[in-house]
Amino acid sequence: MARSALYQQVASELRRAIYSGDYGPGAQLPTEEELRQRHGVSRNTVRLAVAELVNEGLVTRAPRRGTIVRERRALLMHPQRELQRRPTGEPREAFAYAVSQEGRAPSQHIDVLALVPAEEIASRLELGDGDLALVRRRLRFVDGQPYNTNDSYFPFELVGGSEIARQGDIKRGANRVLEELGHAQVRVVDDIWARMPNQSEVDRLQLELGTPVVVYVRVGYDRSDMPVRVAVSVLPADKHLIRYELDVS
Repeated sequence: MARSALYQQVASELRRAIYSGDYGPGAQLPTEEELRQRHGVSRNTVRLAVAELVNEGLVTRAPRRGTIVRERRALLMHPQRELQRRPTGEPREAFAYAVSQEGRAPSQHIDVLALVPAEEIASRLELGDGDLALVRRRLRFVDGQPYNTNDSYFPFELVGGSEIARQGDIKRGANRVLEELGHAQVRVVDDIWARMPNQSEVDRLQLELGTPVVVYVRVGYDRSDMPVRVAVSVLPADKHLIRYELDVS
């Protein structure tokens, strides 16, 4: 068996033990020698396996303590707060706010492009055949680890000449740009379902085999009830908790 297959096998077994709770947050993994004997592999193979878990953010090396399992808290998200104002008066981005509230570091990689969207997006945006949408595709990270994807689609005719169409982050948020264009979102419709990830999602989010994802689609409407944004988030189920708080008074 090739060396790469061996270290990946060791990493996979350790990963399963961490996800199952055999090694909980703060637990110390067996020493290199213990792992070497347990799996019948070389010390270098063990080191490669542990390095993979370090790169994934599952464990960390601590002086005089060995390899320690990091705390893996599900990110608590409140989607209903996305359009609420911060004390400064600016809309707040739900993901970055949720991560920051936990004292963790959010970051993201953004690609912006114009395309003819898939039918499921075109129908939600009420686009005609061949009409273009502009999409801002985001891979989001927490403490440097991939956490979820968020693809926001807009009618190209509406935002093509705006800041939304430019590469890079929008510090005040795309929702605020929509307001400035005269299309503030006053109503949203959310659809949420679970499924198994496709291969692209497995690769981008570095998912463990068998991890389901939650697909969360939000359609935002302006005052004329025109759909102006479709946001599609793919959330690994083991890393996210979605909470809705509804005022029934």
